[in-house]
Amino acid sequence: QLQIVESGGGLVQPGGSLRLSCVGSGFTMAAYAIGWFRQAPGKEREGVSCIKMSDGRTNYTDSVKGRFTISRDNAKNTVYLQMNSLKPEDTAIYYCAAAAPPLCSRVRFWGQGTQVTVSS
Repeated sequence: QLQIVESGGGLVQPGGSLRLSCVGSGFTMAAYAIGWFRQAPGKEREGVSCIKMSDGRTNYTDSVKGRFTISRDNAKNTVYLQMNSLKPEDTAIYYCAAAAPPLCSRVRFWGQGTQVTVSS
C-alpha cells in the first residue's frame, strides 16, 4: 500500500527549529521529486521546497531561503526538512508529496500533513 507519512511538527517559539520527516512506503522515492508544501489557515497551499531524489537538486520558495534545508536519504526512503529561525508566519500544516520529476508541480501522492505552530 502506497503511503507517505510526515512527522516532526509541533509548537516552537519564534527563532526556534524543527526537523520534519517524510517517509514513503509502497513505492521508491528515488524515482520521484519530493516536495514540502504548507497551508496556513485561510490561505492556499504553497510549495515550500522540492528535491529531485535522483540527483539531489533542490529549490526553495523565497520566504524560506537561507532558513530551511531539504535533504534526502534514499536508503531510508525518507526526506527531511530542517527549519531554522522559524517565524510566526511559518505556522501551517506541512504536507509532503511525491511528484513526477524534475519538479514538484505534478504531484502524484500526498501525505496527511503535520502541524507546525510558531508562537511565543
